Amino acid sequence: MLRLKRASVLAVGWVGTTAPMEQRLAIQVGDERRTAIADIGLVGAAQPGDEVIVNVEAVELGLGSGGFDIVHCNLTRGLDGAGTPRAHVMKLNYTSLQHAVLPVEESDDADDTLAPPRLPLGKPAAVFGLHGQLAPLAWAFARATDGTGRLGYVQTAGGALPGGHSCVVRELCDDGLLAGHLTAGPAYGGADGDSITTAAALHHGLAELGWDAAVCGPGPGILGSGSALGHGGLQALDSLHTALALGCEALFVARMSSSDLRARHRGLSHHARTVLELLLAPVVVAIPEGEAPADERHDWRAAPTDLAGYADSGLPTRSMGREDPLFFSAALAAGGVLAAMT
Repeated sequence: MLRLKRASVLAVGWVGTTAPMEQRLAIQVGDERRTAIADIGLVGAAQPGDEVIVNVEAVELGLGSGGFDIVHCNLTRGLDGAGTPRAHVMKLNYTSLQHAVLPVEESDDADDTLAPPRLPLGKPAAVFGLHGQLAPLAWAFARATDGTGRLGYVQTAGGALPGGHSCVVRELCDDGLLAGHLTAGPAYGGADGDSITTAAALHHGLAELGWDAAVCGPGPGILGSGSALGHGGLQALDSLHTALALGCEALFVARMSSSDLRARHRGLSHHARTVLELLLAPVVVAIPEGEAPADERHDWRAAPTDLAGYADSGLPTRSMGREDPLFFSAALAAGGVLAAMT
């Protein structure tokens, strides 16, 4: 059963200033004051004094990326939702939070003729396995294209599913480092729309929205089990195959680390090695200058990185709470290589 508790809202704060999609709440659970977040697209906006039901699973499991409760429903003012008119495609289907969306791939054309997608797309698509790689990649891409390159983000499964949960994505969009944000598969609430599949999201962004390049990867947090195959980073395998099938030049953003305490993640992470071993076709892999390729099968491309310049950008410089120069260098290298591929 779900770990649900009744709480009262003490104070309300908005996350983000441009079209905020989440609230950060101070709540009272029994005799304990706690922090919660509310996805206003699902449960509406809360006000002080509201009675809410919160999911406390992440806090009580001590998850590092989930140190807050999540509002499941608002008993005071959240029972009058009307849904989205004309929407019938479900996200989070067959859960208590299922809701209908208008997917970007759905046409209003009354003609029943199925139009084939315009393929090959012929544009590059980068794929990462950890959300922390997105900001340095986008920053380096913008620098390498003198701010003129249009880079869009497709949020996939593997981490947080709400599109409004990433403060980094909001900042990148506000600063012009991302030209758009689509959510695909079970992820929902993208700033520029929802898609049923990663393939449709890539096609919509690159062919319809005019992105010069796309980057695919999970939202914040990562599913993990410490095993070779049971982790959210393996979503990159599906995304790379999808990009290749659509005629994109596919770039893999290697997860690397110089300070992770776990030996399996130092150097080239086992997450990255597993994806590279399982891929059915070669892809481009970006690495910082001075790092050696791990195999001869894939197209390894070294690129210079500007760690000092990135540090001055104000974007996140810590991964999982750690200073990790190699982690950020690898993502910066990917941004430069992706720009060269456009």
